[in-house]
Amino acid sequence: MKRIIAAVIVLIMLLFMVTASASTVGSTADPLITRSYLEGAYAASLKSEIAGTLGNATEKALGRLDEFHRNYIGYSFAPRFTQVSLTEGGTVLLSTGASFILLSGSASLTIVSGTVINISTGREVATGSQLTRYNRYFCAESTTARVTASSAAAGQVDGYYLVSGNGPSTSQPPFADVPQSAWFYAAVEFVYKNDMFTGTSATTFSPNTPMTRAMFVTVLHRMDGRPATGAGGEFSDVRNPSQYYYNAVKWASANDIVTGNTDGTFQPDMHVTREQMAAIMYRYASYKGRDLSTPGALFDTFPDRNAISGYASHAMRWTVSHEVIRGSGGRLLPQNTATRAEVAQIVYNYCEKIGK
Repeated sequence: MKRIIAAVIVLIMLLFMVTASASTVGSTADPLITRSYLEGAYAASLKSEIAGTLGNATEKALGRLDEFHRNYIGYSFAPRFTQVSLTEGGTVLLSTGASFILLSGSASLTIVSGTVINISTGREVATGSQLTRYNRYFCAESTTARVTASSAAAGQVDGYYLVSGNGPSTSQPPFADVPQSAWFYAAVEFVYKNDMFTGTSATTFSPNTPMTRAMFVTVLHRMDGRPATGAGGEFSDVRNPSQYYYNAVKWASANDIVTGNTDGTFQPDMHVTREQMAAIMYRYASYKGRDLSTPGALFDTFPDRNAISGYASHAMRWTVSHEVIRGSGGRLLPQNTATRAEVAQIVYNYCEKIGK
């Protein structure tokens, strides 16, 4: 009897093992998943499935990128706002997702297809509209639009764009000491493209070199388009026409942008101070007929405002009010000198806030 019972038990166990072996691991019939299974056939099949899925997705993505690239062959791409300058009649063609900000001059907008939104006002822009300075115009989905300069103009663009009839070169500054990650990159790019600054060599800008009075006046002369010198007074230390700054200083003197020193000198090689820059830029703005008001109380927030020399006090208030000079570490530092990078930024601020 015992033998019969033992035989029955063995038979039942054999039948159970056969059933279990015939079921799928991890199924309802056999819910146990072993480590050896995970590291064996299951892992291999999962990797194969993932590779296949990713491979298909990659092919589709590359196909879409290739199609997108073909649509924009010839366009430039600005990952952040990039300066462009246009002569009268010059154009900037914008595509989906691109933005344009007019900084100076005048320009109109033609919508080829789609919709353009003035983000500054939140309104849709009609084709043929004149652009408002410092407003941001954004191309919505499936949009192509053209900005046409009615006069010489400067602006900033990001996204895909195509320039024709452009003025100065839009190539990147060729300076090894001006990396795109630098805080002053956009300013140097602007002054270089607009022919206000040149390098200290073919490949260097020397951003940390102090700016001299001669250099600063030369920048303003270039910014004004290198006009004739006029009949300005001649300083005792600026008499050689072969000096690179001779015409600029003569022009600045003729238009009361610089007055020199009481001893009749200009001291061209002296490093320009921040308060001297403020005074000179204020006189330049007056010469150009710009807004000379001093709105707001921003100037009064600087603790060292009383350290400014009397002749430059109102000019410094004006530059601060219009955010041309924004201080350093919460201070104005009026008697400190400024580097070439700092001056490039100040000139950039002036053009953006006041205009050339």
